[in-house]
Amino acid sequence: VMVDPGMGWANLGSCLAEARPRAFIGIPLAQAASLLFGWGRPTVRLRVTVGRPRLWSGFSYRGLLSMGASETLPLPPEPEMETPAALVFTSGSTGVPKGVVYTQKMFAAQARLMRDHFGIEAGEVDLATFPLFAFFDPVWRTTTVFPQMDFSRPGKADPRRIIGAIQEHRVTHMFGSPALLERVVEYAEGRRVSLPSLRRVLSAGAPVPLRLIERFRRLLAPEAELFTPYGATEALPVCSVGSRELLEEDGTARGLGVCIGRPIEGVGLALIRVTDEQIAEWSEDLQVEEGQVGEIVVWGDNVSASYFARPEANRLAKIAAPQGEVRHRMGDLGRRDEKGRIWFCGRKSQRVRTEGGTLFTVCCEGVFNQHPSVRRSALVGIGEAPRQRPVLCVELLPAKRKSDRDRLSREILDLGKSFVQTRPIDTILFHPRFPVDVRHNAKIFREKLAVWAARKIS
Repeated sequence: VMVDPGMGWANLGSCLAEARPRAFIGIPLAQAASLLFGWGRPTVRLRVTVGRPRLWSGFSYRGLLSMGASETLPLPPEPEMETPAALVFTSGSTGVPKGVVYTQKMFAAQARLMRDHFGIEAGEVDLATFPLFAFFDPVWRTTTVFPQMDFSRPGKADPRRIIGAIQEHRVTHMFGSPALLERVVEYAEGRRVSLPSLRRVLSAGAPVPLRLIERFRRLLAPEAELFTPYGATEALPVCSVGSRELLEEDGTARGLGVCIGRPIEGVGLALIRVTDEQIAEWSEDLQVEEGQVGEIVVWGDNVSASYFARPEANRLAKIAAPQGEVRHRMGDLGRRDEKGRIWFCGRKSQRVRTEGGTLFTVCCEGVFNQHPSVRRSALVGIGEAPRQRPVLCVELLPAKRKSDRDRLSREILDLGKSFVQTRPIDTILFHPRFPVDVRHNAKIFREKLAVWAARKIS
């Protein structure tokens, strides 16, 4: 059971109570907190204290398989593929974190799909800025390098340590949240930094701005590629697209959303009509037509069939399909274009429903984000649906925070007048720093922004 301190003390205690662990392994601070707050008190019988707060201080670990140790050490028996392997909690960005049941089959499918799709080869070196992904490295027979950083705050990572780890260990593969890539780019630009050993970079957790993709590409070798795969704790990978294809698109600026590419081979994907109600059984007539916005539904060996001890979450997120298959509702909205690519339009729970129609967050924000002073924007709805008032929250680039706000408001709203879907937005609020998730420091907490915006305009 993997727990993330970034989910908050209250959520962490609730999640551990659900999981009912019999052993607790952690650093001294975690052990002290667990005793103080009573985490797992009814069930924990064994406590193991490891390391110090600076345990993860930059080292590499070569998996047993890549060292050939499996030839001398006895291995445990092969587990049944349907046996639960782990309980991995969601980030809780839109509610209380949910425990996702990972089976051996699901782990194996995820490792295989990522290896085959991204061409990961034995002997490569992976920089693990998101420790959970390091589980795949021994299966891929790759070396894992853990940089010295606080893994719950990638947006505050020291870029010199990230760059140093890549260069010292000749890292070939890297996953980094958009917030971490931004830190590296801001430091590297103007310092003649290059990262020629990297063959591929994966970035996910939130839409990756095209400006950031273009800037980071300049640090890489010409043949290297930056991918922005799409997925979730419940299902990964689902889709992927490379930077070369992305940088040739202008759909985000035109309000189509963010292109997340085509479904990975071996993963089923459909777009169904948008509803907040339960869908008990699958039917082909649930699907929307090409170009229409629908909820993303996925299925395959890499998709979790259930949450742990959350019957209501299972009821709303899972659809029974033929032959006993379970299809998962991602809670994300998207559309499919004529090339078979999926465009991410935002979270279903965050869509803004006005008297004039429904506004999709990521589609609208992509238009306003084109302003050179805007770092990012977030559309929120004030009031009760379906009569919400759309309000655009804007976070400016640091160098632009002292600019004339009235002039910026006019310029930003003028961008929206070019598109039908953004014309109804006539209110802008400037926010000093958006609240974001802890896991990736990139996913915007629009629910919190909506509360803030409601107070500002009341």
